[in-house]
Amino acid sequence: MDPKLIIAGASVGLLVGLTGVGGGALMTPLLLLLFGVAPTVAVGTDLWFAAITKLFATPVHQRHGLIDWVVVKRLWLGSLSASLLTLWWMHGHPAEEGAADVLKGIVAGAVMVTAVAMLFQKRLHAIGRNSRITEAVAFKSAQAPLTVAAGAVLGLLVTLTSVGAGALGAVFLVYLYPLRLTPPRLVATDIVHAIPLALFAGSGHLLIGNFDVGLLGNLLLGSIPAVIIGALISAKVPHGLLRTMLVVVLLIVGAKLLWTLR
Repeated sequence: MDPKLIIAGASVGLLVGLTGVGGGALMTPLLLLLFGVAPTVAVGTDLWFAAITKLFATPVHQRHGLIDWVVVKRLWLGSLSASLLTLWWMHGHPAEEGAADVLKGIVAGAVMVTAVAMLFQKRLHAIGRNSRITEAVAFKSAQAPLTVAAGAVLGLLVTLTSVGAGALGAVFLVYLYPLRLTPPRLVATDIVHAIPLALFAGSGHLLIGNFDVGLLGNLLLGSIPAVIIGALISAKVPHGLLRTMLVVVLLIVGAKLLWTLR
């Protein structure tokens, strides 16, 4: 047992329960920066961490009827297909010398993009809401295919970096479903979509060998009770303030990751 890893797992788990964000966007950079885990192992292990952590939050959200299964299924159609293709490509292109730094750079870029997207999340919601009201027929007809496309982007990014399922998923959904998904429903739907995607991508990384069971066990000791607590109080917390704080943290973490590549 490693107390530092347990505390890291609990901190990220609480954020996941509260906002649906952090399983990959925070945990993978933490493993790279604070614990010196190899990038490929950090990504593979974090995928399992995110999936199992979010799995424990799902029953809480389900009991409150917050999950929009139609939206979840549309996302899965794109994300699982893209994840399968990405894993197939990774299997045929084994990591070469210098790939660790390349992967760290990709993770850093994904974190920074996620932070910037979250920064404009409120603005995107307003744009989506206006389009949904003023051009209702055209907007609704485009919702399904755009949701599948958004899922495909998430599937590619999550499989490569473990980043994006929660944060970028939420950004896509606030634009695509500005009236249908309230903040609590958005968190619940985003979390449930991420579970099979992370399990699917994580299984591929496990077969490749990018996995550390001891590391995962320590992280889950902290995250499982914390994510349940977060999910229970999610509907009562100021999501805007939490997301602003998370954006700042992600920008700092992403910049720090890029600095380590110099």
